[in-house]
Amino acid sequence: MGLKQAIKSLDAFPRAEEHLLQKTQSGALVSIIGLIIMASLFLHELRYYVTTYTVHQMSVDLKRGETLPIHINMTFPSLPCDVLSVDAIDMSGKHEVDLDTNIWKLRLNRYGHIIGTEYLSDLVEQEHAHKHDDKDEDSDEKLHSLGFDQASEKLIKKVKQALENDEGCRVYGVLDVQRVAGNFHLSVHGLNIYVAQMIFGGATHVNVSHTIHDLSFGPEYPGIHNPLDGTVRLLHDTSGTFKYYIKIVPTEYRYISKEVLPTNQFSVTEYFSPMDEFDRTWPAVYFLYDLSPITVTIKEERRSFLHFITRLCAVLGGTFALTGMLDRWMYRLLEALTNKRKVRNALR
Repeated sequence: MGLKQAIKSLDAFPRAEEHLLQKTQSGALVSIIGLIIMASLFLHELRYYVTTYTVHQMSVDLKRGETLPIHINMTFPSLPCDVLSVDAIDMSGKHEVDLDTNIWKLRLNRYGHIIGTEYLSDLVEQEHAHKHDDKDEDSDEKLHSLGFDQASEKLIKKVKQALENDEGCRVYGVLDVQRVAGNFHLSVHGLNIYVAQMIFGGATHVNVSHTIHDLSFGPEYPGIHNPLDGTVRLLHDTSGTFKYYIKIVPTEYRYISKEVLPTNQFSVTEYFSPMDEFDRTWPAVYFLYDLSPITVTIKEERRSFLHFITRLCAVLGGTFALTGMLDRWMYRLLEALTNKRKVRNALR
């Protein structure tokens, strides 16, 4: 008997006799509140458990010989599509003209509505056969270039009409360039310099106002932020060149399903150079990019089931204990008020 009593004395959950238990309205109210709180906390913990979180890791970039996809989607409200060209240069200074690329140009009216489309099969526009003349050309060649052929005269007339109608252009698509530092730019550089002079009357009259709807260097992953998306730069009664200096960070996003998504994120700084009548260059929008030697790996992970059970026991047990304490306090308070009322009635 002594051993059984010793074991019973270790019981942390003593039971009161049934006839000593008393149910009260205050206890019912506290119980309902406690159940609601515990149910809410359970759902919160369950959502916390099933939601993935990300872990960032860094390592040296070992990729070689791959291409860099550049997704662009921009609007130039003051430049017709016939004069707008896309060009790319790698770090050696060589123009890349045979890249596998898909670029579309959409003609826009003054209200931004599409009125025509045009497809470019390479970076340098094929409809502009003339390029800038070299500075060392002799005067005879320059005089010969002033004798515009029929195609140039037709282009000049067409573009002037488009400028009078306030036509704009939207450029979108994908450029596949070599995975080295370089730049790509959008400008009127595809025009013969004398054709451009006849159309605009000078570089100071070229308005490169633009809106960047999307600029990215790979597919998007959850939580990515492209800092240039939604950028609007409008020029009024002035002209100049915009330069965006971009630092590209190679990134791998690893889903919880073990799928790996190679992409890139980037940071950017911006510089604007106003144009004056003595400048020998023409306005443009440059994107000068360089690649970081560090790769960022972002991994999706899920919390362990043991962690979920531990948190669940802690919050539910704490809520149960707290509601029990609250019930006892309310019961004692009501009991004290009842006894006090009985004493007053007895004194009367």
